[in-house]
Amino acid sequence: LMEKLGMEEGDPIEHNLVNKAVENAQKKVEGHNFDIRKHLLEYDDVMNKQRSIIYDMRKEVLAGESLRDMAMEMADEVAEDRAVRFAEEKGHPEEWDFPALRDAVFSQFGFRLEIPEGEVQGLTRETLADRIGEGARSAYRKKEEEYGEDPMRYLERMFLLSTIDAQWKDHLLSMDHLKEGIGLRGYAQKDPLKEYQREGFDMFADLVFRMKEEALKRLFHVKVQREEEPAQIARTMPSAARRVNLSRGDISRAGVTTQRHSSKKVWRNEPCPCGSGKKYKKCCGMGT
Repeated sequence: LMEKLGMEEGDPIEHNLVNKAVENAQKKVEGHNFDIRKHLLEYDDVMNKQRSIIYDMRKEVLAGESLRDMAMEMADEVAEDRAVRFAEEKGHPEEWDFPALRDAVFSQFGFRLEIPEGEVQGLTRETLADRIGEGARSAYRKKEEEYGEDPMRYLERMFLLSTIDAQWKDHLLSMDHLKEGIGLRGYAQKDPLKEYQREGFDMFADLVFRMKEEALKRLFHVKVQREEEPAQIARTMPSAARRVNLSRGDISRAGVTTQRHSSKKVWRNEPCPCGSGKKYKKCCGMGT
């Protein structure tokens, strides 16, 4: 076409229709790219808000001298969750699953919930949560009396930090998986961005509660070994159990003394000691 028009290579093509078509195409491409960057920023804004909350939690843990009050507030929240989970609001207290509740409380706080049969009738969700919370506080005070307040303050900080970091890493991976497949919601006539924001909020709420559960479980079940305990265990062990002697030969004398061979060792190419005149390897030593 260019040859028929008599145009040479490198000549500019200038026409109002051509210029307008190129300009419209460029606007569409740039607008499409702008929408992509805008959506990316909107998706990233969800993670930025969650990240700021987690970082504020870490700063609070690092800056606080005593995290006992924070731990007890978490214990009250988890106690309320256990009461709501196992105590049906419309059901009578006699129909509640108390064995499963006791197991759940022991798994979380490390103590057995005891409720007299005469007090079951007047229980409500609120009073049950208060009983669990009081039991958790009592169990925690016993740990402080047993191990000391300073070690418990140190454990509170370490357990909270490690739990926040570990759970946050898992959450980032889950959010990446959600983001990869969220575009398919468009086939169901749903806005992928709104679905991502909604499901991301639900996942973050579960994350925060899991952090509290895991940190409290580690705090209430921790066992601190004192320095004198290994030495005390060694002193209480029988002397025979502490002394182990390895021996060869007579098994009946194992652990008492080491068996020694008094006779001279006979090498394979030496004359056999039986007096046959053959080499040891051809005579008595054939099976060795």
